[in-house]
Amino acid sequence: MEKILCPKCSGATVKNGFQSAIQRYKCKLCKHKFQVIYKYRAYIKTINESIVVLLKEGCGIRSTSRVLNISKNTVLARIISIGNNLKPKLLLEKEWSYEMDEMWTFIGNKKNVLWITYAIERNSRSIVGFVVGSKTKENIQPLVNRLILNPIARICNPCQIARICNPCPQRE
Repeated sequence: MEKILCPKCSGATVKNGFQSAIQRYKCKLCKHKFQVIYKYRAYIKTINESIVVLLKEGCGIRSTSRVLNISKNTVLARIISIGNNLKPKLLLEKEWSYEMDEMWTFIGNKKNVLWITYAIERNSRSIVGFVVGSKTKENIQPLVNRLILNPIARICNPCQIARICNPCPQRE
């Protein structure tokens, strides 16, 4: 018989009832209760990574919910928890190029518009900073200041690349 270890502390476990005909376990050390198999897909260990991948690909909340077969409220809650655990990347590299872009969404109705402005390092495609809020100079200025204070090669707005940098030397 295979021993089941606690996912939190790797301690020894004992059987502790059933949930919809699925065996539940309880850790002897930390008293954490869990199941080995979950019916609801939000408990899969790799679901957060899947949410991040789909968001990077430009999928919305509802489409991410449909693809992963989990609730849209769960997707939103996971995005918030992932965002709270992000640590800002240090901007120390010389000659980096950044793209700044923005997107908007609404909360409740379309009168409650919310803007997300973000900066991406062009080569690694990693997010180096973002701001959520209204589309005002005061709101976006800390992100711009953070980029300008570092030794950078250029900041591009993807929507204007075709007009300003045609052809853009960074895209070649």
